[in-house]
Amino acid sequence: MAVLSTVHPTERPLALLIRSYALEVKTGSKSTARTARLLATIVLIASVISGGYGIRNWYQRSVAERSRGQRLLRRNSGLRGADGSRTIFVPYRTTTAKVTIHPTKPTTFDAHRRLFLNPPKAARLGDKQVLALVPPPQTKPGLNLAFLHQFLSLLSIMIPRWNSKESGLLVSQGVFLLLRTYLSLVVARLDGEIVRDLVAGNGKPFLWGIVKWCGIGGFASYTNAAIKYLQSKVSIAFRTRLTRYIHDLYLNDNLNYYKLANLDGGIGQSAGHFITQDLTLFCESAASLYSSVGKPFVDICVFNYQLFRSLGPLALTGLLLNYFTTATLLRRLSPPFGKLKAVEGRREGDFRSLHARLIANAEEIAFYGGADMEKLFLDEGFKDLKIWMEGIYTLKIRYNMLEDFVIKYSWSAFGYLITSLPVFLPAWGGLGGALELLDSTKSHSHEKSRMRDFITNKRLMLSLADAGGRIMYSIKDLSELAGYTSRIYTLISTLHRVHANAYYPTKGTHAELFSSADIQGTIHKGFDGVRLENAPIVAPSLYPSGGDEMIEALSFVVHPGEHLLISGPNGVGKSAVARVVAGLWPVYRGLVSRPRSIGTDGIMFLPQRPYLSIGTLRDQVIYPHSEMDMRDSGRRDYELSRILEEVRLGYLPDREGGWDCRKEWKNVLSGGEKQRMAMARLMYHEPRYAFIDEGTSAVSSDVEGLLFEQCKEKKITLITISTRASLKKYHTFNLTLGLGDDGADWDFERIGTEEEKMGVEKELHELRERLAKVEDWKKRRQQIEEELGRFWVTGDMTESKELPPPAYINKTGREKSAA
Repeated sequence: MAVLSTVHPTERPLALLIRSYALEVKTGSKSTARTARLLATIVLIASVISGGYGIRNWYQRSVAERSRGQRLLRRNSGLRGADGSRTIFVPYRTTTAKVTIHPTKPTTFDAHRRLFLNPPKAARLGDKQVLALVPPPQTKPGLNLAFLHQFLSLLSIMIPRWNSKESGLLVSQGVFLLLRTYLSLVVARLDGEIVRDLVAGNGKPFLWGIVKWCGIGGFASYTNAAIKYLQSKVSIAFRTRLTRYIHDLYLNDNLNYYKLANLDGGIGQSAGHFITQDLTLFCESAASLYSSVGKPFVDICVFNYQLFRSLGPLALTGLLLNYFTTATLLRRLSPPFGKLKAVEGRREGDFRSLHARLIANAEEIAFYGGADMEKLFLDEGFKDLKIWMEGIYTLKIRYNMLEDFVIKYSWSAFGYLITSLPVFLPAWGGLGGALELLDSTKSHSHEKSRMRDFITNKRLMLSLADAGGRIMYSIKDLSELAGYTSRIYTLISTLHRVHANAYYPTKGTHAELFSSADIQGTIHKGFDGVRLENAPIVAPSLYPSGGDEMIEALSFVVHPGEHLLISGPNGVGKSAVARVVAGLWPVYRGLVSRPRSIGTDGIMFLPQRPYLSIGTLRDQVIYPHSEMDMRDSGRRDYELSRILEEVRLGYLPDREGGWDCRKEWKNVLSGGEKQRMAMARLMYHEPRYAFIDEGTSAVSSDVEGLLFEQCKEKKITLITISTRASLKKYHTFNLTLGLGDDGADWDFERIGTEEEKMGVEKELHELRERLAKVEDWKKRRQQIEEELGRFWVTGDMTESKELPPPAYINKTGREKSAA
């Protein structure tokens, strides 16, 4: 009994393990020198003290960061790093969470430009010319090499490094997917054992199988939930990467957000739909691709191996033949879902643009009473979208009928045939057939083993059919993914083309005059002034068309303190000059020089329509600065109050509820207040030069003069675009556009010269001569009205007489005389 107790101890293994380790430590400590024990004690005490001190510092830092985050969150501000990163704080439960946003490096854009602007010839589907459009029109969305190149190009953005967060999420999801495959095998075997024990009437093994089934079920439920959770996390991570990449490429100093819609036209006016709707659908589809294709593929390999062991090589050959036949049939009969989804996305974007246009111009449409016409536009846009989607649904019904019949019913029938091989063809039935031959003498045990093997193989066949079905269903999902991939790839490639100004004529042709491929001018940033030398003012057209020339060659120079007034009739290109200097429109020829920076100590532009951003009242004054930029520059709210007093808006903080009040400011402020708010921004930033395009048209003349005087006191050199002659007294030079018979001539002269005075006197003399002829014109007009009021009747060639007026006219004339 003593030997037995040693071999099979009564104590638990964990307690024995702890006791053995404790014994080794005690024995080792007795044999250790006293000095070593003392040093070990000191090290232990030091580690405990340092650990406590570290925990205390960590706690203090977390409390300070939490309070700072709440303070910055209230101010709608953040922190800016030395590398250009931005740290913002967002609400999270009862506290704040820190989010650090790292900008995309320019070298990353340069490395990716090759993928999006110079795709391999295989992605062009046989196109041998160097096309300016990427992707080329011949590249149709679908399961082809072009889709593979486009998806891998986007994948390099979504997963930039092997040790990135996205890689970790994919590895974790892969572990859970393999775990679910293993659990499927365990469940298949357990299912067979439970049915076997049930048929055999074994109560205890049957109940124990039920307990194991529930335990495995709970673990499998957690695994399935984890897979869905990780898939959603992968989708969000992909979308975050792509959104930040596109935003960095879309919103930068190169003004790509303006050029994309007004100069390039590669994606029309629906960039917002691409970035919001299409990008979301692409990321969801790409995240589900890993589980909808990778997991079924692993299941097919594992389950085929198990069935090969159970049912033999003939079953495996039949299964592989079934896969190949089904895939070929569905591939040939599948509609072009990729192309259909791409067109659907484009029409969805067009319909959304109509609604956005209605919202942006609601006031003007209301004044005109154009609701019926706008409703007609919306109905037509929705009708086109509806017809297209109905066509897609019709094709899906036919395809789903074929798909369900082939995958569900024909595969089930084929599965019964495969599982019957060990019974009817034991020589070809693999391990199951061998067991059939061995157990043929024992009918009772033979029936139980046959039942267990059949249930196990049936469960494996069901799992295999589910995996194969998901593979076949994924053909349609891949086609839709190809459509989303094509649209996102088109967006990013177009942004790269705009960012790099990569416009080239097609091979064998010449660039159209004043097109995006015909830009030969130079823009010089760093000049202390504004200078144009032989620069044509051209209204650009969408690529690849050429623009319309408004002024052939414009030349002038504005130095510090020399204020310029640009005047002329409407439509002659006054605002176009500001667009060319600002870089919105290309410099096709000549030279344009301007200060390097925008804002403080540089140049600033005030457009015709004042723009009011979202945010607080403070944000309206300091735009485009944020509160963080304002605090970093040492500016305070009392300075903003003084600026508002200077533009006669000092009452706004009290009226609207303080500097931190948030409203829809474009609906709160009047037209004059909006223009004065724009002037307040100008005085806040204090640039050296300022373009003001009709910036005081809604302001009274006395306040207008005060605003211009305030700007001149702050040493701001004004370049004003206006039709008001009263503004000449605030400027040094006058650039008059729209002269000549065709309106293409211009004149640049100093205000107040003798020549200008003579021109004014000449104009006054002409007006006096015209006024002197007014009485003669009135008499002539009365004679013409009398002649036109007479009626003549011609009887023959020699006699004619005047027809007397009708009686009611005579009666009316007598009544007027009596009166």
